[in-house]
Amino acid sequence: MKTLTTAQDLRSFCDAARSQAYVTVDTEFLRERTYYSRLCLIQMAMPGQGEEGAVLVDPLAEDMSLEPLYDLFRDESVVKVFHAARQDLEIFWVDAGVFPKPLFDTQVAAMVCGFGEQAGYETLVRKIVKRPLDKTSRFTDWSRRPLSEAQKKYALADVTHLRVIYEHLSAELERTGRARWVAEELQTLTDPATYDIRPEESWRRVKTRTSSPKFLAVVRELAAFREAHAQQANVPRSRVFKDEALVELASTKPRTHADLGGARLLLREARKGAIAEGILDSVARGLDCPPEDMPQPDRSRERMQVNPALADLLRVLLKSKSESAGVAARLIAPSADLDAIAAGMRDVPALSGWRFEVFGQDALRLCEGRIGLAAKGQSVTVVEL
Repeated sequence: MKTLTTAQDLRSFCDAARSQAYVTVDTEFLRERTYYSRLCLIQMAMPGQGEEGAVLVDPLAEDMSLEPLYDLFRDESVVKVFHAARQDLEIFWVDAGVFPKPLFDTQVAAMVCGFGEQAGYETLVRKIVKRPLDKTSRFTDWSRRPLSEAQKKYALADVTHLRVIYEHLSAELERTGRARWVAEELQTLTDPATYDIRPEESWRRVKTRTSSPKFLAVVRELAAFREAHAQQANVPRSRVFKDEALVELASTKPRTHADLGGARLLLREARKGAIAEGILDSVARGLDCPPEDMPQPDRSRERMQVNPALADLLRVLLKSKSESAGVAARLIAPSADLDAIAAGMRDVPALSGWRFEVFGQDALRLCEGRIGLAAKGQSVTVVEL
């Protein structure tokens, strides 16, 4: 198996890949000790059999530059095939501000083709390639060199089997006319906003039991400081302080270093230095926040007047439609969307794009009393009223 360690070798491979219809790509990275993923290995394969046309790319090699790869990503004549691409794309976007186009994600395609909500790569290898997958090197430090032959073989399998999976799924999408469905789903993956983590908005991910605006103002300032500090220092946000400690700080509202000493969940290193100063400044800003600038909890769901009988009927309709289409029900419409529709809301994903064709159109007709549902044996059918 060939490992590329220079930009020139990578350029030669990428130039050859440009004559192909597609290239499969995967990465190995570490993120346990950093905020941003550290790219450790790239696997690529052109159409072929076995290890033919497949290579490993060492981004840690002294003479390596990934610009030839990014040039290939920009070449829209070659499809770039990934499985569960989100974290891979984040790495490339953060490093070079580039997305591979056109993109094909086999996990998304598998969901559309009836393989379940989040079909794992191992599952697809077993069901489509009809081969077992050796996962003995799954938990390994990919930054250490040299890589063992077992590690290389494991890594290469992530792109060699992917060729068969891609060809099978793309043919199925062509047969069913659902390629457009996948394209709609992939728009989010290639949207820069997906990877734009703004510190001032990070408070929305913190789960709290208190929703008073003053409390949330302190949470917002603490979360913004933590996110910005983690990004600048390139450390996991939990290394600054965990969510549980953040909520504790927002509740106790420390104003002095002595107050920080009583924070039960705060790490020792966060009680001094830049982190301690940042915590105290954040608490002060949150407490001094004018009422009109305080964050307000989203109570739209609480105010929804859900018709429970209609919500139940929508669930029956969804089950029928998902089974008929061979698509996981949750991919079409999660439970929260069904409740929203039953409450009269119309700005939900289930009522747009391909989901509207599969489910949303009849969901609206059901809400308007234009259709009913009839059970016959094990099936449910739509009845025009």
